[in-house]
Amino acid sequence: MLTREQSEQREYRLLSERAVKAAESKGRRYNEDKCDFRTDFQRDRDRIIHSKALRRLMHKTQVFIAPEKDHFRTRLTHTLEVAQIARTIARALKLNEDLTEAIAMGHDLGHTPFGHSGENALANVHPPGFRHNVQSLRVCDVLEVSSERRGMNLTEEVRDGILNHTGPQKPFTLEGRIVKIADRIAYVNHDTDDAIRGGIISEDDLPAGAIALLGKSTSSRINTLTRDMVESSDGADDIRQSDACRDAMNELRAFLFNNVYMSKKVAYDAERYEIGKVIPALYEYYMQNPESLPQELRELVPADGLPEIVKDHIAGMTDRYALEMCGILSA
Repeated sequence: MLTREQSEQREYRLLSERAVKAAESKGRRYNEDKCDFRTDFQRDRDRIIHSKALRRLMHKTQVFIAPEKDHFRTRLTHTLEVAQIARTIARALKLNEDLTEAIAMGHDLGHTPFGHSGENALANVHPPGFRHNVQSLRVCDVLEVSSERRGMNLTEEVRDGILNHTGPQKPFTLEGRIVKIADRIAYVNHDTDDAIRGGIISEDDLPAGAIALLGKSTSSRINTLTRDMVESSDGADDIRQSDACRDAMNELRAFLFNNVYMSKKVAYDAERYEIGKVIPALYEYYMQNPESLPQELRELVPADGLPEIVKDHIAGMTDRYALEMCGILSA
């Protein structure tokens, strides 16, 4: 039998001195008994995996709204790809794989329905704006409810990695910094693959210089970028990329923003499903009819205010549920 204490001691024997050790975690916001078998980071990962918020990602758009084909990515498949890339890098660098996986599994829990279009629409209608990384942390801290607790009560290392997986602030752990770059590696490559599959672009349209360096296939590009991160970060005091690979990845990312995320196809889908009307209609309805909010959210209104809770409810919706609700409201 392998106990938690033995797992914690094994980390000291096997991991780099730069790795965060579970036994040295900054802890949770609320004290609780330790698990007999799992470290705190393993327990965080499991709480996220078993959450309702993670399951809803299966029906949330990555790029294409309410995709009709089976092989387009969703927020859930994106999350799994980020976790795989990040774990590979953490393992090669002898960093804490459990911490890395927990951050990766939780980083996108706060995403709205309808991808970029939904996030922009909610940011426009909700006066304080909307940032999915902040919402992801709020899901973990407050909104996910189980029979045992409100919120997941995650460790500070996981919370910090989720909050700072995007934006200017760096996570304070190397494991969190791995996820920050692995997230970009994943979506740049799988969004390229989906855009080619969807007929928005062809392989010949991709920037030639970036492809020459990174590779012609999705797997070769991910392998190149993963290997580059490991080799650039090995023995360093930070998680790094070579200048050449970072510039090539950013060139491909800029190409996607100009030719895919802002493409006529994505704009057509947003217009076809009237995303610019769906999100505002839902927001206005719940602001005027707070009694229609779920009970577990209504309980938070006195402390957090109605607009915040309406935003929480809409951000948690799947694509199809938001469309169904708007259809009901307009019937």
